[in-house]
Amino acid sequence: MKILLTNDDGIQAVGLRALYAALTARGHRVRVVAPVTEQSAVGHAVTLAMPLKVKQFHENGFRGQGVLGTPVDCVKLGLTRLLDEPPDLVVSGINAGCNVGVDIIYSGTVSAATEGALMGFPALAVSLDNWTPGDVSGQAEWTADFVDRVEWAGLPRQCVLNLNFPDRPLAEALPLRVCRQTTAGYEDWYDERTDPRGHTYYWLGGRIPEERVSPETDRALLWAGHITLTPLRFNFTDDGAMRTLEGMGLN
Repeated sequence: MKILLTNDDGIQAVGLRALYAALTARGHRVRVVAPVTEQSAVGHAVTLAMPLKVKQFHENGFRGQGVLGTPVDCVKLGLTRLLDEPPDLVVSGINAGCNVGVDIIYSGTVSAATEGALMGFPALAVSLDNWTPGDVSGQAEWTADFVDRVEWAGLPRQCVLNLNFPDRPLAEALPLRVCRQTTAGYEDWYDERTDPRGHTYYWLGGRIPEERVSPETDRALLWAGHITLTPLRFNFTDDGAMRTLEGMGLN
């Protein structure tokens, strides 16, 4: 397969490098177009007021193009300009930190895959429930096997598969579960701190309260140790609200 590989942690991130190695080892033709710097939680941001510059990375058997832009910039630029031919699949990851529930709105990883889907390509986002991953070669090999097993042409148009690994050694992970995303939101806070020059600044913290998470959803199953897979689609229309508004005679 021809694969466009990207992420939001940056082109030098361990997750992307491991996935590149696993996919190329299976004979896939992998083109990397990824941010030069970390772009976590930038969502679906697109650069409009600045030019996009591209840097070549050729090192230790790795080849890729780094873009001074967002994950979505990378996918747009890759698919419209940098790739010689369209890919069969767009893959984003492996991300440091899971992407479950409302994370899919914030996540540059999921947004990059979503942009690929919106442009008409099968897409996969891959994340690990650990902010400081070390060796992720096992998860990368599992993902490469998953890529080979999925019948991508059989998925609905503009579908994104959101794959998450639990925070435990792969050998101890529980089987894959296809599941819904949690609807529980974050409980956020800002720590107030002082920099060395005496100026106040704020640092965001947050968590999804366990008591708000429904069983059998992605967050609950990840905590339990399962690998999770959630099919996503770009459709924010609230059908229930549509019916309510129609009942008000607003048409």
